[in-house]
Amino acid sequence: MRKFSCFFLMVAGFLLTTVTGVAAENTVSDDAGLFTPSEIQSLSEQADQLNEKIKGEVFIATTNNGIDDIEYTTDRFLADRIGNDQNGSALMIDMGNRNLHVSTSGNMLDYINDARLDDMLDNIYDQMTAGNYYQAARVYLENAASYVEAGVPGGHYHVDRETGKITYYKVLTPLEIGISLLVAAVISIAFFIIVKSRYQLKMGGYKYPYREKSSIKLTQKEDRLVNSFVTTRRIPRPPKNNGGGGGFGGGTTTHSSGGGTFGGGGRSF
Repeated sequence: MRKFSCFFLMVAGFLLTTVTGVAAENTVSDDAGLFTPSEIQSLSEQADQLNEKIKGEVFIATTNNGIDDIEYTTDRFLADRIGNDQNGSALMIDMGNRNLHVSTSGNMLDYINDARLDDMLDNIYDQMTAGNYYQAARVYLENAASYVEAGVPGGHYHVDRETGKITYYKVLTPLEIGISLLVAAVISIAFFIIVKSRYQLKMGGYKYPYREKSSIKLTQKEDRLVNSFVTTRRIPRPPKNNGGGGGFGGGTTTHSSGGGTFGGGGRSF
């Protein structure tokens, strides 16, 4: 019985290690060999926490091959893993051409707008040029998590790179949601009390003397325009980075790739 228990624990431990390794490999595809197994495991665990918050998935991929079009490759890598327009982001590091690129889709288009993306890429670039590849990957995940925690910036919008079309998104803050619910509740209660107080009489117990109380009077009214005034004023543009959600306000530039909509950008290092 004791031997059987030991054997069972060994098998269970092996299966747990195997499953954990597969999950880490799915999150981090390290073809360039930049990370140790323990670093891959740590990055995967860090990504899992972010995945729960965005209800999606984030990825890290490295290669030595030298990618001709790193933007398209990163977009398709992300889409192949989660599907077009699903919540997620991917960091692609190309050691062959020494390029890096971040692609976003779904709600990560809103969390990582252009201003936040530039800040993230600058931070990743600093680590990559210093040869701190593991730290660069951590910065990608940490920055993304901080933007998600801060929320979507106020006045957020999408700009289509090909057409220039701008789409605005209204984001309700928790305070606005609470006030809206409170106002709706007050109005509903007031409406109920007023209606109930006005209609206390039973059906058929009262008839309104419409013949005695009704009357009609026709008049003729003519309006003439005497004068008009036009007032103009210059509306100033809002300052940059004035949005809510921890700063870095503004919009997200999007593009189409393989039937999906993506955001993102990159650097050479």
